Amino acid sequence: MKSIKSSLIILASAGLLLLGACSNSNQAANTSPNTQPSASPTPKAEGQHGKSHGGQIVETGAYHLEFVPVQETNGTHLDFYLQRGDNHEAIPNAKVTAQIQLPDGTKKTVPFTYDVKGKHYAALLQEKINGQYQVKVNADIQGKKVDGRFNFNR
Repeated sequence: MKSIKSSLIILASAGLLLLGACSNSNQAANTSPNTQPSASPTPKAEGQHGKSHGGQIVETGAYHLEFVPVQETNGTHLDFYLQRGDNHEAIPNAKVTAQIQLPDGTKKTVPFTYDVKGKHYAALLQEKINGQYQVKVNADIQGKKVDGRFNFNR
């Protein structure tokens, strides 16, 4: 009789442990932090898509796009690397603009200029509102349109 009771207790304990373990693994798999999934790209490892400048990367068609926002006291400095996808050669003759939605919902168009020395496009966003900025960069490469979507927080 004692062995039957001991066996039942052991079996019940093992069942509860398994049930608890399964419950915790499901909860971990289904729970996410309070952040929404981002459609923006994540930085890639160097070598996977060439040399990274520490920004968000989008590979689109024959092009490699990388967006690097840097906070400064007078605003946010925006660097945009527009390169050929196969050899990561800089493309200096494009017309590049960004459509930026500020955290307060205001939209702004920012033109980029080409920095020959740095082999990238640059702009300064003077707004200093805290929150998330949604950025759509448009590049016109001799009539061919290339777009990339990015975001950053200030």
